[in-house]
Amino acid sequence: MSSPSPLRPAPEPYPITPGGGATPQHVAVIMDGNRRWARARGMPGVFGHQRGAEAVRRVVEGCLKRGIPHLTLFAFSSENWRRSPTEVTELMNLLRFYLRREIAEVAKNGVQVRFIGEREFMADDIRDLMAEAEARTRHNSALILMIALNYGSRREIARTARALAERVAAGELEPEDVDEALFDAAMNGHGIPDPDLLIRTSGEQRLSNFMLWQLAYAELVFMPVKWPEFDQSHLDEAIAEFQKRERRYGASSG
Repeated sequence: MSSPSPLRPAPEPYPITPGGGATPQHVAVIMDGNRRWARARGMPGVFGHQRGAEAVRRVVEGCLKRGIPHLTLFAFSSENWRRSPTEVTELMNLLRFYLRREIAEVAKNGVQVRFIGEREFMADDIRDLMAEAEARTRHNSALILMIALNYGSRREIARTARALAERVAAGELEPEDVDEALFDAAMNGHGIPDPDLLIRTSGEQRLSNFMLWQLAYAELVFMPVKWPEFDQSHLDEAIAEFQKRERRYGASSG
């Protein structure tokens, strides 16, 4: 029988910014509002996604400038396959363009790229581009950028539970060995701290099946700005809101 995993240690103190506020260590973003932004301007939805890719560049640069070491972007959910075939094709082509053109730039800036989600359902050439991006940037450390593609949190949790159940059935684990820490270690993004700040744009106030396990103690900031308009001033606004909040992790405030 293996020994039970220890509970996750209490979070380390946050670094302090020159202005006196704590800097979040992991920012997660639900990038919402691309299509509505485009349609409000009489443009097709793909135009909003194209402008949204420019916002990705701005937020990556913003995290680098502010010393935020981890950023996760919700790029394509497992539910997004339900969109029209035309829009899905446009999104996949935009993804190909981004992976071919932008990875060189982020690599130059010291960004390490990782992907979470079920990549086996992606097209072969996209999987190859994803693997190439991860290999090309694996030694970078200025920022770890995780991109959630074909990602759904409930499926991630179910897949993790199934994998641990298979280990129990094989005799590798006892049922009592499966605890919070072991489950956490088996999830995607192992070795990355949980997000402490979630930003969702476009005014929607829900998680949409995104990182349900990892966001357990995150501060949630919902912003009315559409994603194509998001810039570093909005990132500062979200961080300022984060810095106002008291993070107690269940402990008394005194």
